Amino acid sequence: MRKFILGTDWWTDCDDVAALRLLARAHKANEIQLLGIILNGCMEYSVTSLEGFLNTEGIHDIPIGIDLEATDFGGNPPYQKRLSQYAKKYSTNNEAENALKLYRTLLASADEPVELIEIGYPQVLAALLLSKADDISDLSGMELIQKKVSKLWIMAGKWDQNPGTENNFSRNARARESAHILCKVCPVPITFLGWEIGATVISGTNLKKTDPLHLAFCDHGSPNGRSSWDPMLCLLATIGNEKEAGYQVVRGKASVDAITGENWFIQEENGLHSYVVKAFQDSYYEDEVNKRIRSHNHSGYNSNYPVM
Repeated sequence: MRKFILGTDWWTDCDDVAALRLLARAHKANEIQLLGIILNGCMEYSVTSLEGFLNTEGIHDIPIGIDLEATDFGGNPPYQKRLSQYAKKYSTNNEAENALKLYRTLLASADEPVELIEIGYPQVLAALLLSKADDISDLSGMELIQKKVSKLWIMAGKWDQNPGTENNFSRNARARESAHILCKVCPVPITFLGWEIGATVISGTNLKKTDPLHLAFCDHGSPNGRSSWDPMLCLLATIGNEKEAGYQVVRGKASVDAITGENWFIQEENGLHSYVVKAFQDSYYEDEVNKRIRSHNHSGYNSNYPVM
């Protein structure tokens, strides 16, 4: 069974929630194993709302780590507080594991190759790459990734332009510097799904009114669906093969300017990096995502979840 660690900003947007729905269902169906979730965004209800959503999905055993120094860009969508009422293990962000420590712990204890999924900001991945040997592992972060990680799947960049600019790589100085480090030194293959891929693919339509995911979409102001950046990346990762998932692949070397956050790409036949290009119409990807996140009764779901 393929094993994953997810990184997410889990902040004010709702496509992260759709992405976690997709991964949670794959985890419950024993299609994948989700080893842990790393929060690289931080707001008042980050950890409790994440755990609460996992509990509504019937999943209660996923460790959560958080970067408490992550920037809170403001905004406080009601679904974050609403989901927090379903948290059982955590009551504050401070009770979760340190993000870097959890990454190192999960990788050090892994006895099979692990794949990383990133749908948020790259600062924790960069910190992992630069980390030194410690009491968790006598391997550096670079060595841990080289030994334990087979691939990184990341929603970031804008690859239909050269250069391109996209939020996850350019939002603030920390994101820009971390993206530069990630592209420069990561020793394993990286597949990027860029902004241009998910922007026009709308997921989250025809959800039940009582579905926590639907309420997250409504709170975001997207009751009729939202651009599908994060769930498309997670679906691509769980399928595990770009062409089978409906994409053409452009291979080469990616880089990010540490000052501007602009992403660049040089095509190389044997490059360690790839970005994907849609091979089909948007409707194909909408159908593939929506059938995996569509509302249905599942273990742990509370029928008394408040309706908007």
